[in-house]
Amino acid sequence: MSGMTKKKMTEKGFKYSILASGSTGNSFYLETSQKRLLIDAGLTGKKITSLLAEIDKKPEDLDAILVTHEHADHIKGVGVLARKYNLDVYANEKTWKIMDERNMIGKLDAAQKHVFERGRTMTFGDIDIESFGVSHDAADPQFYRFMKDDKSFVMLTDTGYVSDRVAGLIENADGYLIESNHDIEILRSGAYPWRLKQRILSDKGHLSNDDGAQTMIRTIGNRTKKIYLGHLSKENNIKELAHMTMENNLIQADFGVNNDFKVFDTSPDTATPLTRI
Repeated sequence: MSGMTKKKMTEKGFKYSILASGSTGNSFYLETSQKRLLIDAGLTGKKITSLLAEIDKKPEDLDAILVTHEHADHIKGVGVLARKYNLDVYANEKTWKIMDERNMIGKLDAAQKHVFERGRTMTFGDIDIESFGVSHDAADPQFYRFMKDDKSFVMLTDTGYVSDRVAGLIENADGYLIESNHDIEILRSGAYPWRLKQRILSDKGHLSNDDGAQTMIRTIGNRTKKIYLGHLSKENNIKELAHMTMENNLIQADFGVNNDFKVFDTSPDTATPLTRI
């Protein structure tokens, strides 16, 4: 027992798994020796339970859920998980307001509801989490940088563009989950109505494959080891195309793809391996 405790105390960094990423649902798992967190729960409670099982974890071991914004593919399972396992839920005030007004996650005890304002850094046990605003058509969308033991991981999807301010906040992380939502030509020639196409292409929509790649060119540094491509559209993208676009852009910008760092795919229905950073 004491040996295990000593091992936990000496473990550096943190572990994570991208449980699901895509236009049909999103959830990210984060673990330290003191805390186990979900960021978003945009699938059914049953599906998230099965995704956690893929990495040998259980929902009853969770401490809290952090919400990025109120769209269904990010909050679908928040209420049911929070009620069933008595989890704390964190979101900013405007996100809470719209979730409550529209009864989007059902009723929670007041003691479970916590405010995590945009632009703040909060400490959860032994990890610091910094929130930052993004440009998306939600009440007050925010994403996160996770920091522990001089290691950091940035989660950034659901934004129409990345400002210089945000690029500066997220630079030189050890790992990134970056949006590669759509290929512009597939989207333009596809079956979506023009109004929806305009929304996706707008500054409050989603990053294209090229946009995600250009964001990485602006932000990665000598610490960066892993880039995960996230929130791919089922209708307007192809996994291989997104991957190739990211790698080709980075190679053209003279970055050491597959030497200094690697690019990884994510899935809407299969968890990535639990990884320490």
